[in-house]
Amino acid sequence: MHANLKLTPLTAKRRPGTFHAEVSRVITRLHVPGSEERTRAVIDRVLGLADEETHALLQDVIRQFSDRHRDFRSILENNYRRIEHCVPNGHAISQDVRLLLGAYFTSEYSVEAAALFNPSIVPHPQQEGLPEGNTRFILSFRVTGEGHVSSIEFRSGVINSDNKILLDAVSPYVETPVVHPNPVYDRHLFNLKLNEMGACNEVTAYLFSELSSEFTLEDLERQIQVLESMTNFDTERKAAAIDCARWLARSNYEMAFRPEHSISERVIYPVSENESKGIEDARFVHFSDDDGTGRYYATYTAFNGSVILPQLLETHDFITFKVITLNGRAVQNKGMALFPRKIQGNYVMLSRQDGVNNRIMFSDNIHFWQESQIIQTPSQPWEFVQVGNCGSPIETNVGWLVLTHGVGPMRKYSLGVELLDLEDPTRIIGRLDEPILAPIDGDREGYVPNVVYSCGAMIHHDELIIPYAIADQRSTIATLHMSELLTRMGF
Repeated sequence: MHANLKLTPLTAKRRPGTFHAEVSRVITRLHVPGSEERTRAVIDRVLGLADEETHALLQDVIRQFSDRHRDFRSILENNYRRIEHCVPNGHAISQDVRLLLGAYFTSEYSVEAAALFNPSIVPHPQQEGLPEGNTRFILSFRVTGEGHVSSIEFRSGVINSDNKILLDAVSPYVETPVVHPNPVYDRHLFNLKLNEMGACNEVTAYLFSELSSEFTLEDLERQIQVLESMTNFDTERKAAAIDCARWLARSNYEMAFRPEHSISERVIYPVSENESKGIEDARFVHFSDDDGTGRYYATYTAFNGSVILPQLLETHDFITFKVITLNGRAVQNKGMALFPRKIQGNYVMLSRQDGVNNRIMFSDNIHFWQESQIIQTPSQPWEFVQVGNCGSPIETNVGWLVLTHGVGPMRKYSLGVELLDLEDPTRIIGRLDEPILAPIDGDREGYVPNVVYSCGAMIHHDELIIPYAIADQRSTIATLHMSELLTRMGF
C-alpha cells in the first residue's frame, strides 16, 4: 500500500442545492378497511344510495382528485375490480357505482412524505443528442412515507462539459408500475433456492418433476392444485412445501412503467411479502457483460418488518425491471454492492455480513453467493464502530475506487475512499486515513442526526460526483477532483 501524504485532510466540495421530499407527490393504493364482512357492509351502503346521490358523490371525488393522478377513472375502475367479488350477485352495477365503489376502496399515499435519501447515480441509458462532453445521468433515491415504508424513486439530469450539474424538472405526478406476477422461472435455480432454504423434500421433488425446465406462476399454481388433491403426502409437510414455493415465486417478479412518462414519475413500491415494510438502499451500477453489451443492476434490501432479504433489480432502460432473489450463505445482512464487470471470470460484490467489516465475495453465478472474506476492518477512529461500502466500485486506470462509510463516536457517519487492485480486489492498494465527507453544520440535523451516506457515485471529466444523504432525510451532491484524490493516495 502506498503511504498517504501528510497533508491537510482532503474534503469533498459541497455543491449548492438540496433534494427535499415533496409531500404532494402521491400514489394510490387499494384501501380495504378490515375484514371481508366490513367490506361488504361498505358496499351495501353505497348500493343503497339513490342514483342522483351516487353521481354527485362521484363528481365530487373526481373534482378533488383527478388532477393529482393520471388516468384517475382507470385507477378507480381497477380497484373496484379488486373488491368486485364482494358485490352481491345479480346486483346491476352502473358505471357511476363501479367508480364510486372504487373510490371508497382507494387511498392516497405520499411516498416521500418523510424522507428522500441514500442516493446513487449512474449514466442514463439514453445519451443521444447531447453536446460533446455532456453526460445524462439517473439518480435513484430511497424515499419513505407513512409507516416508514421505503420505495425507490428517480431523478434525471445532465452534467455538462464544465461539470455543471443541470437537473431535469420533476413531474408533479408519480406512478407505480404494472406488475407481472407471471414471469418465467428457471426450475434449476428455483430448486437451488428451495434447497438453500431447507425446503426441499419429497413433496417439492414431486411438484417440480411435473414442471418444465422453464415455468410460469400460472403453471406452478396449476400443479399446486393437483398436489393439494393428493393424499399420499404428509399434510403438514405438503402445506409447508406449497407455502414456501409460493413465497419464493412471488418474491421474483417483473414490472413495467409507461415509457411516455418521465423517469421522475416512476416509483418502485413494495410488492411482495418479503418487502412489505420497505425497499431499502438500492445501489445501482451499470454492468458491462463479456460480450460488450450492458445492463443495470441494483442490489437492495427487502424488509418485511422482522427479516431482511437481499434482492437484485435488473433493467436495460429503467422502464422494465426484473426482481430476483439473491441466494447463498454469503447473502446476509445489508449493503451488497456489485462490481461493474466480471474479474477473472467471476462476478464480484462487496458486502457487510457481520455489520462491522468490509467484505468481498466472488461467484460464477450472479444469483448465488456462498463465501465471503474480510478485506477491511475498522482501523481509524472515525470508523471504529463499523465500516462498509457506499456503492459499487468505480473502475479507474490505477484501481477500483470505493467509497466507504464509517461510524464513529456519537454514531456519526462519515464517508471515506480507498483503492482496490484491479485484478485482485481483495487487496487495498491505497486509502485516505481521514474522511472526505463528515456531517458538519447543515449536514448534522434531521431525522437521524449526524449521518451522511451514499449508495453510489460516478466520475465525469476528472471529477468524482458524490450524491449523498443528510441525516436520513434529504440529499445533495458533493464533488472531488480525481487527480488530487489519486495523488493523495500515492498515484
